[in-house]
Amino acid sequence: MTDAASRSGAIDAAELRRRTQELLAAHPVADTDRVDFLKARFDAGLAWVHYPQGLGGLGAPRSLQAVVDAELEAAGAPDNDPRRIGIGLGMAAPTILGFGTEEQKSRFLRPLWVGEEVWCQLFSEPGAGSDLAALGTRAVRDGDDWVVNGQKVWTSSAHLARWAILIARTDPEAPKHRGITYFICDMTDPGVEVRPLRQITGEAEFNEVFLTDVRIPDAHRLGEVGDGWRVAQTTLMNERVSIGGMRIPREGGMIGPVSKTWRERPDLRTHDLHQRLLTLWAEAEVARLTGERLRQQLVAGQPGPEGSGMKLAFARLNQEISGLEVELLGEEGLLYEDWTMRRPELVDFTGRDAGYRYLRSKGNSIEGGTSEVLLNIVAERVLGLPSEPRTDKDVAWKDLAR
Repeated sequence: MTDAASRSGAIDAAELRRRTQELLAAHPVADTDRVDFLKARFDAGLAWVHYPQGLGGLGAPRSLQAVVDAELEAAGAPDNDPRRIGIGLGMAAPTILGFGTEEQKSRFLRPLWVGEEVWCQLFSEPGAGSDLAALGTRAVRDGDDWVVNGQKVWTSSAHLARWAILIARTDPEAPKHRGITYFICDMTDPGVEVRPLRQITGEAEFNEVFLTDVRIPDAHRLGEVGDGWRVAQTTLMNERVSIGGMRIPREGGMIGPVSKTWRERPDLRTHDLHQRLLTLWAEAEVARLTGERLRQQLVAGQPGPEGSGMKLAFARLNQEISGLEVELLGEEGLLYEDWTMRRPELVDFTGRDAGYRYLRSKGNSIEGGTSEVLLNIVAERVLGLPSEPRTDKDVAWKDLAR
């Protein structure tokens, strides 16, 4: 450490660079298996530097993660394929860190970060999407286990997942927000059935999941019984940050392909399309810089409702930019590469054609919280406007109209 860091007990950028170089020296990128390198990185505390020691971190400031990432990228080190394991990284991990037992943290965080175990999210239901707290999946205590029955829907990566974060109703006598408990569910249990949901793109990236007498040990409960809604808020806030606050370069994301087409195809240009592209380019850059500011704010604490605003902007911009791209391409924009039914491992907006981007972006205003719900969150929690009347807030869940 530097002298100042040694005196304070803190880890500074120089110390992180030194530790990163030690990792690279002990595990040369060219000679080390990818997974073995990732495990060594986790054990060295260089996975999430702000996490506690022994859990992939060093208790360092969150802002210093960029120092490690830059050193490893320059050395050509492998990453953990974050797009494939985004639910685990962005939602499950911070929730386990915040509410898990020491045993749960030790068991789940390392294989999650390395990518050995994929996670999914069993939250939404056919009758509880925008109003998630109305969920009806039941969990009933049976000795040291909970027996779970119900149905979940719009579950990304359920066909790949080893584990799931699950919320279920454990007290139907309580109002809907207060009778919920949060669990970790084993997706290999014989009572778990995953069925594909084919989307407008032709693929089945989402799934519906049926839970029939699934036994979850109480040791896989996160938080207290009946306190699942509070635990879920950590998941949901981190989800919106991970969706709307992703780090991208200038002209990254959806604005990149349409800008490239504009430059390479002058025959497609019109004055109207030019004005619209300029507007959307500027808005995309504003959203990118706002995302950078949001990530800097996260250094000081937990994500707040600002993530909902970023996710709103992400959905609107994706839909408007993809619509402009289809118009710019004219007849070519009506083409679609392949309607084959596939079950992909990840969403690839920039690696596919304009037709895919246009169709897939329609889901952005639904997934991760509908735009209508997020507008309410921004209005009430960011702008401080009066809440909408909620007549069912103190009514027992079992007495709610369905």
